[in-house]
Amino acid sequence: MLLRPSSSLLTLVAFAICLLCGPAEASTGDRLPEFRQCVNVCIRENCDPNNDPTPIPLHHRLLLWTCPQECDYTCQHIVTQRRVAAGLPVTQFHGKWPFKRFLGMQEPFSVLFSIGNLVAHSRGLAKLRQSIPASYPLRRYYELFAYLSIATWVCSAVFHTRDFKTTEQLDYFAAGAGVLYGMYYAPIRVFRLDRPTPRRRSFVRLWSVLCASMYVAHVAYLKLWRWNYTYNMAANVVVGLVQNSLWSYFSLRKWSRSRRTWTIWPGIVVAWLMSAMSLELLDFPPLWGAIDAHSLWHLGTIGPIILWYNFLVKDAQDDLATIAKTKDFKA
Repeated sequence: MLLRPSSSLLTLVAFAICLLCGPAEASTGDRLPEFRQCVNVCIRENCDPNNDPTPIPLHHRLLLWTCPQECDYTCQHIVTQRRVAAGLPVTQFHGKWPFKRFLGMQEPFSVLFSIGNLVAHSRGLAKLRQSIPASYPLRRYYELFAYLSIATWVCSAVFHTRDFKTTEQLDYFAAGAGVLYGMYYAPIRVFRLDRPTPRRRSFVRLWSVLCASMYVAHVAYLKLWRWNYTYNMAANVVVGLVQNSLWSYFSLRKWSRSRRTWTIWPGIVVAWLMSAMSLELLDFPPLWGAIDAHSLWHLGTIGPIILWYNFLVKDAQDDLATIAKTKDFKA
């Protein structure tokens, strides 16, 4: 028996959560003797429960900051300030740049921009429900896209608030699910596989099983074989390129037939997202200790999201108007 999309999603999410644990990788900063010495001295002088340990602010404790982690954070910035003063480059610690916290959040601007994406998807979902009737067959695919995207950005905000193994992997697996679902529903709209014919229904079932299997295999490889950042990035890029190619083809075909402005919106979204993703290649030390290429990438995806939901609504309304005209003509 085939699972419905919602049941498949819950199964895959449960599978991913059950597998959450894995090794962490070190960075150049972790190996600096001055950093290790600083951390050791700080822990010895501030974290001994028998020697009046330095109190941790409440809002830090609520975000699970411990005394050794407070020492780690403080020493990152002490070492960074000394290196900058000596004309040495800023280095990463534990795979991350030394960001300045805000209210205990490790990467406050990435959190802020993740929330911005979440709000954009939430408003997009509301717009879908308000503007597209529930009877429209593609609406359920669009709603599931919105739900998955909201979950993705919740996980992103949590991860950038506090970087643990669990929050990191939830972020990666949620993002992977969102990207793969984008590839899943793209051909359904582009080739109108939502139309109720036996052949199309059979293909959608097969396509659903294939995409679900790819996601399970992706998570299983990362968790049970090797936690590979390069592979994870490559897999997401390839899947993203497939769906971007489909939407670019759709946009070009639609515009060549109708010459209406809104039909080029998917092409604009694709170009915008590709430009935003290119920021990841820059990977520079954070400006003012707060804004880096990754946070700017999150900022750059908010605009395309808003435009994308406008397109989905416009496309659905145009499709419904065409169906209505066809029925009137036959009548």
